[in-house]
Amino acid sequence: MSTSIFIAWRSGTPEQGEWSPVARLDRGGDGYRFVYTQGARMLAGFRPFPGLPDLGEVYWSNELFPMLANRLLSRSRPEYEAWLTWGGFDPHHSPEPLAVLSVTGGIRQTDALEVFPSPTPDAQGNYLTRFFLHGLRHAGPEVHERLVELKAGATLGLELEDDNIRDPRAVAVLFNDSLRMRLGYVPRYLARDARTLIEHAGIEAIDLQVARINPSAPLQMRMLCRLSAPWPAGFAPCTAPEFQPIVAGNAPENAAHVA
Repeated sequence: MSTSIFIAWRSGTPEQGEWSPVARLDRGGDGYRFVYTQGARMLAGFRPFPGLPDLGEVYWSNELFPMLANRLLSRSRPEYEAWLTWGGFDPHHSPEPLAVLSVTGGIRQTDALEVFPSPTPDAQGNYLTRFFLHGLRHAGPEVHERLVELKAGATLGLELEDDNIRDPRAVAVLFNDSLRMRLGYVPRYLARDARTLIEHAGIEAIDLQVARINPSAPLQMRMLCRLSAPWPAGFAPCTAPEFQPIVAGNAPENAAHVA
């Protein structure tokens, strides 16, 4: 059974940057396949990752590529158990590396790369994904004061920000109360899917909840969200142009091998 994740990169600064998927990683029985997507050509300022220099190449490795393996915290680190717990994992039963990356995003505090999975239907046939809230660093002190009141399972609100000058596809995440104060945003690379789900089912049908609050975690891992929605007929997630591979190819014998 294969597993797929996308790699997103941010151009510009944390305050004014733009996120886009730039690569896809697939795991099969024979190893890992890496390919750049059209987003790598569309996103201003993007440069190929170290060791993977050709945008038009398919790369194959028996082991997880170092650029991603280095984003898995070592078991010897004292914060290892807390790190897994922030992502909702049982630290006493080590999950698969791609499962960890899919939730933690491979996030580092100082760089511009994030990993996320291609959503698949759950057992009930619904769209289901988890993500860490974006934009919390820009929230005011009143938001951070109220954040500690939230518990796992709390319902959150959504709002389409069509007039957002930085991103007209922005989907804001709100406190689900009469004040409707903005907490942050659905990650930009998932916003297009979120808007499609809202268009088909209505915003009231989108179930967005707090999966975890991590008070001691860095801001980018402070709040884990869970989004569930009816899966529309004919809907395919992550199919916008920026998600499409630059070059096709699946067989390792036809790919560049990375040791």
